[in-house]
Amino acid sequence: MNPVVKSALAGVVALAGFTPVQSFAQDASCTCATAYQGVGPIGSIGHVDGDVMISQVAGYGPAQAGGALDFGSRVVVGGKGSASVHVGGCNLSVPANSTLDISRVENKICLNVLGSEQTAQTGGSNNNNNTPLYIFGGMALGAGILAATADKDHGVSQ
Repeated sequence: MNPVVKSALAGVVALAGFTPVQSFAQDASCTCATAYQGVGPIGSIGHVDGDVMISQVAGYGPAQAGGALDFGSRVVVGGKGSASVHVGGCNLSVPANSTLDISRVENKICLNVLGSEQTAQTGGSNNNNNTPLYIFGGMALGAGILAATADKDHGVSQ
């Protein structure tokens, strides 16, 4: 088999192993956007019920009602929790198994609630992420096809 064709086939097969991988980049749209007034903190936590954590300088810690929020703050709500936040003109509820990220987009404050499929799971939860399986399977398939299509009659050393 022509080396160029073999290389192209190997590339296509290798890339096929990566196709099920979801993009981890966040969507630029905001769940709620409000004007930035130029003062901090930009908001606060309204209520906290159950398993709720907030990003802090030294990692994550338990969230408390009235806690300050600023750019880069992340509120993570576990399976048995809920929270609400107040930032500018945005009053959002953060349901169980979700995350709220706060960022600045131009001259606006962007609040983005991400659903449970994109949040980290802790404890005894069942994590069904098959991405490593798809990557390994694609690589194994590529190696198998390369081995099967190898030109055994025209090896490098004769």
